[in-house]
Amino acid sequence: MVLDRESGKVQHAVFHEIGQFLGPGDLLVLNDTRVISGRLFANKIPGGGKVELLLLRQEDEYSWEVLVGGKRLTPGRELKVQGGPAAEVVSSLGGPRRLLRFSEPIEPYLSEIGHVPLPPYIKEPLADPERYQTVFARQPGSAAAPTAGLHFTRELFDSLVRRGVNITSVLLHVGLDTFAPVTEADPSEHIIHSEWCRITPDAVQIINRTRRAGGRIIAVGTTSVRVLESAAQYAPEGELVAEFEGPTDLFILPGYQFKVVDALLTNFHLPRSTLIMLVSAFAGRETILGSYELAKKVGYRFYSFGDAMLIL
Repeated sequence: MVLDRESGKVQHAVFHEIGQFLGPGDLLVLNDTRVISGRLFANKIPGGGKVELLLLRQEDEYSWEVLVGGKRLTPGRELKVQGGPAAEVVSSLGGPRRLLRFSEPIEPYLSEIGHVPLPPYIKEPLADPERYQTVFARQPGSAAAPTAGLHFTRELFDSLVRRGVNITSVLLHVGLDTFAPVTEADPSEHIIHSEWCRITPDAVQIINRTRRAGGRIIAVGTTSVRVLESAAQYAPEGELVAEFEGPTDLFILPGYQFKVVDALLTNFHLPRSTLIMLVSAFAGRETILGSYELAKKVGYRFYSFGDAMLIL
């Protein structure tokens, strides 16, 4: 679906035709994070009770913030990862979150014993786990894929480059809080957890140059939006973005004034999510809700492996 946010006009296209909506000098900004095989199985010591772990965020060489499935996982509880090292629950972080300290770094084990975490509505395991990685995924660290990028192939990138479209990458490691529903009556009271991001000097240079030359900056996914708009907070006068590395807790709601992003490629999102609020901020709430109703009528697919929306 191609949505003109000024007129509200909608067009329908096939994704490989995206080039007809882009022009020479436009810039695609990708998030080149890679989903880690962070779903692990462990047993309690003593007793042997089964535990499921989902690595969320690395705190230091040995310690991770982890989502746990299992009972009585209180501080001091020892675990043995199946096929991997021992671990200890250091502290409770609220709900099913725990800080875990492994007896040795867990990363070298992940390729052998880890599983790629999939959204709960995907019931079947993927025969090829790479289907849940973008073709440009480079930097391991995410608990979920930046799914707007799943539509691209290397051949499509080549065709866009031949049309004069430029491409650069930023980095944001996606956490599961991105997908947590907003339950507060006033969305501004929702606490959005921070995610680690980075924008390099090379990316900064091409983004600032694109704007000066009159090209459009097209964010591929809401995660790229968060990096770009976070980096704008540090930009010197006369520039669009600045080099930035660290956590961002930027929560974009309707009323937000976008400083960098001119167009957005995204999937169709869950209701009451921070993601649908971000796209509503970009295109207008009523425009987005109207386009979603149309999407349902004509059979667009929603969520991670669903269809795409290009908002111009």
